[in-house]
Amino acid sequence: MHNQATVLSLKKEEARTQEEARTQEEARTQEDAQEDARSVLDEIVRRGAQQLLQKAIEDEVAAYIERHRDQRDEHGHRLVVRNGRQPAREIVTGAGPLVIERPRVHDRREGHHFTSSILPRYLRRSPSLDALIPVLYLKGVSTGDFSEALTAILGEGASGLSPTNIVRLKEAWQAEFEAWSRRDLSQKHYVYLWADGIYFNVRLTPERPCMLVLMGATADGRKELVGLLDGERESKLSWKEMLLDLKRRGLRKAPLLAIADGALGFWPALEEVFPSTRHQRCWVHKTANVLDKMPKSLQGVAKQKLKAIYQAPTRREAHAP
Repeated sequence: MHNQATVLSLKKEEARTQEEARTQEEARTQEDAQEDARSVLDEIVRRGAQQLLQKAIEDEVAAYIERHRDQRDEHGHRLVVRNGRQPAREIVTGAGPLVIERPRVHDRREGHHFTSSILPRYLRRSPSLDALIPVLYLKGVSTGDFSEALTAILGEGASGLSPTNIVRLKEAWQAEFEAWSRRDLSQKHYVYLWADGIYFNVRLTPERPCMLVLMGATADGRKELVGLLDGERESKLSWKEMLLDLKRRGLRKAPLLAIADGALGFWPALEEVFPSTRHQRCWVHKTANVLDKMPKSLQGVAKQKLKAIYQAPTRREAHAP
């Protein structure tokens, strides 16, 4: 009996092992099938994007030639004609690498030449990819790891982004930021001003870095980024440095209203630099502070009631029960 029980137990264990092996194999097969499907889908998307871009460039050239079809020389020959194709060029995009052949345009008019607005002469990466690079940088990806990170996101075609190229891009961003930080503000008047301190996860210093941000709204309703400065969120001196810099660059007219969190060092700095500006607590921060003091069971209802208050069109409706 003991031997029979042992044999049955071994057979059950063997059957269970075989069943687990089959299950794992089926899972691997399914994963491989899903990966193949994703690869096929990615290729379809890439080819579709390539065809659309090629068609758009062809249409752009055709429209340019058609627009100048009546301009001719003394022999009656057109001054603007198509003249073959330029060598194929690979563009790195979010859909993967796209190989594009740009039509060549022969424009014999003095001082004129065709420039594609869709595919500028020296473009090698799509603007969306250029926007992705600073995001990776802020996420803490090191210069040497960019190629690997971009390959993981965009596929094997994300080439041409060596550490040297990334350094050049960073230098260009720095130059753009410095020019923006020195821009003249003498013609600006911001009716509303929003202030906040934003923390980043990337650790460039032992302390968690904070970016002080000012947004403004002009009298016609346009919102603009007014100022950026790394500093301390609760520091009066950090905010005062930013506000005084705005004044030095010509921002003489005080905003009518400033909106910010109650804990910021922004408020005492504002009192000194623009004393006539009225203060208003940010309702997003205020709502979060109120809800934090309440039981979770009441937070949903309370949030709706608070929203009804600050979105009320008049003070009387805000006070209505």
